[in-house]
Amino acid sequence: MSIVEVNRTAPDFELMDFKGKIFKLSDYVGKKNIVIVLNRGFM
Repeated sequence: MSIVEVNRTAPDFELMDFKGKIFKLSDYVGKKNIVIVLNRGFM
């Protein structure tokens, strides 16, 4: 598992939100604070 460092810029990436819209981290740089929660799926 990677170690998360405080005050380090996150790499740019894209994810699909729950409505199917593409979310690109770089679209929010300098505009908003972002919190991303990645839940594991359970079967």
